[in-house]
Amino acid sequence: MVSHRIMVLLAAVAGLTLSTSLPVSAAGEVNIYSYRQPFLIKPFLDEFTKESGIKVNVVFVDSGLVKKLESEGQNTVADGILTVDISRLKEVADAGLLQPVKSAVIEKNIPAYLRDPDGLWFGLTKRVRVIAASKERVKPGTVKTYEDLADPKLKGKICTRPGSHVYNRGLVASMVAAHGEAKAEAWAKGLVANLARKPQGNDRDQVKAVKEGVCDVALINNYYFGLMKFNKDKPEQQGWADSVYLIFPNQDNRGTQVNISGAGMTKHAKNKENMKKLLEFLSGDFAQRKYAADNYEYPANPKLGMDEELASWGKFKSDEVSLKKIADLSPTAQKIIDRAGW
Repeated sequence: MVSHRIMVLLAAVAGLTLSTSLPVSAAGEVNIYSYRQPFLIKPFLDEFTKESGIKVNVVFVDSGLVKKLESEGQNTVADGILTVDISRLKEVADAGLLQPVKSAVIEKNIPAYLRDPDGLWFGLTKRVRVIAASKERVKPGTVKTYEDLADPKLKGKICTRPGSHVYNRGLVASMVAAHGEAKAEAWAKGLVANLARKPQGNDRDQVKAVKEGVCDVALINNYYFGLMKFNKDKPEQQGWADSVYLIFPNQDNRGTQVNISGAGMTKHAKNKENMKKLLEFLSGDFAQRKYAADNYEYPANPKLGMDEELASWGKFKSDEVSLKKIADLSPTAQKIIDRAGW
């Protein structure tokens, strides 16, 4: 985890305000708590300030967001949040810490399945759960669906991080949505039976294991592929990425499972109109293109095409089941994961 001191330095270089004390209310300002590191979001926040004249102040919060907002209550200075994964957005929403935003602009730009029905949160980018397969040992077409991961033909050939991680929990929730609880559990047990080793590490570790021949296929989020492919500081990771190709599952039926990075307005926002303007900007062309391309993710706005690099990995159809439903099914998914021993 990046230390707070390093984050302060990075934010200073980026020209963003990073502090534990933010202005409560100002006509030309807006305050956000961000799970995403400030230097990653700097380019489009700078553009927002340039276009609107509204200054964006950022506090980096990598954990404990709900507790922080709860402890601050109506005295919070945060007008909004930027975070990743539907489960984290759901946690903040379920705690009653967000307020609805009604915006024709956002509703036009962001599909219904990527936003809360009541306007509590909105997807900004799509993060896709893909299968990384060995170029040397897995012939294209061998694995086409998530369901294939439970096929005995893959026994001893799969690597994953722990099933309880939010990424895998979201995938299991999507299997419940598609097939029902009983079939989703049978699938999870089949996948576990095919594991080459005990679930461990993060998504990069799974690709490393494929490179080393520990397994042939792995579940990863798509952006890790880009982070490894262009990691000049750790060239060995470039080798890991070069050893695999990406499979976008279920293209002949429901589509590939997606998650999101997203945003919402806090319940006690003091700069509501400014936050609404920021949310609308984040759903628009410039922010969508920049946010997605810089993080190797995909625009939530379907009107925009893919970044050239991402397009080279393959075009795909997304599973458009409501992410609200996926979030609601997460507790069921966790029970399945526990019973399957994943």
